Amino acid sequence: MCRVLLLNGPNLNLLGQRDQSVYGNRTLNDVELELIEFFKRHDIEVSTFQSNHEGELIDQLHHANEKFAGVIFNPGAYTHTSIALRDAVEAINPPVIEVHISNIHNREAFRSHSYITPVAAGQITGFGTEGYLIAAFAMLKLLNNL
Repeated sequence: MCRVLLLNGPNLNLLGQRDQSVYGNRTLNDVELELIEFFKRHDIEVSTFQSNHEGELIDQLHHANEKFAGVIFNPGAYTHTSIALRDAVEAINPPVIEVHISNIHNREAFRSHSYITPVAAGQITGFGTEGYLIAAFAMLKLLNNL
């Protein structure tokens, strides 16, 4: 069975609590369950992982290289700061789709730069938590064309 990793970075464990005007009221668990159900209908298994620690996210990306056909990744604030995560995304074979709940390009100037985008298969930004489902559709397309 094909497997996809849903990987979430710092502070995303606070979805549903953190600034709902920006991030909405859905929890990370809500998002995870929606994607698990979506991919299940396409005979794809989903594993989920969230961490506030950069090294743990890097370890998950390395692990994904051996175990997963694709990765949907919201690196959170590490998007704008982590060359190490960028290098991990570049180093692995599965396609990585970068997701952001808010539109990082119309917020503070420092948020408009992503170290991840140049090495990702694509970026979904600004559609709230629905962006994860958009990324899931895009991942299906990528996996069907591999």
